[in-house]
Amino acid sequence: MTLLMILLAVIGGFTLSIQAAINGRLGSKVGVFRTAFLTFSIGALVTALLILYFEPKQAITLLDVPKWQLLGAFCGVPYIVIMVLAIQKIGSAVATVAVIFGQLTMSMLIDNFGWLGNAAIEFSFSRLGAIICLGIALAFIYSSSRNTTAPVRKTLTTKTARD
Repeated sequence: MTLLMILLAVIGGFTLSIQAAINGRLGSKVGVFRTAFLTFSIGALVTALLILYFEPKQAITLLDVPKWQLLGAFCGVPYIVIMVLAIQKIGSAVATVAVIFGQLTMSMLIDNFGWLGNAAIEFSFSRLGAIICLGIALAFIYSSSRNTTAPVRKTLTTKTARD
């Protein structure tokens, strides 16, 4: 079951990278906030349908939980807006690794201190090594993307007046 969850998380990462690349392109044409609005509108519609057809009945509703737990819903907006902006300036790979670096760093702080009601998992040298390795990877990916002067290629579409 653990390997399945890891595989699903990797697939989630794939979809986030695809979403970021598409949204970066769309954001450069229609605007960052319109792109974010579209993302959340479609997401809300799809999620509403999933709730309607697949969500089992819960004993507790959103109105019954501690209100601070509802703040997690606001975290998606900065992520989408930042990625739409960042992809246009630094590309998908650098933006994605930077996001993962931020996620890893904050996740380890949450684990170490048991923040937000999570079980505490002690910080270790191997965890520190992971952060350092990812930081080095970010530096290498960033420096290699700065050194290339190849023009942006258009793929999956034909050139039209809208491009």
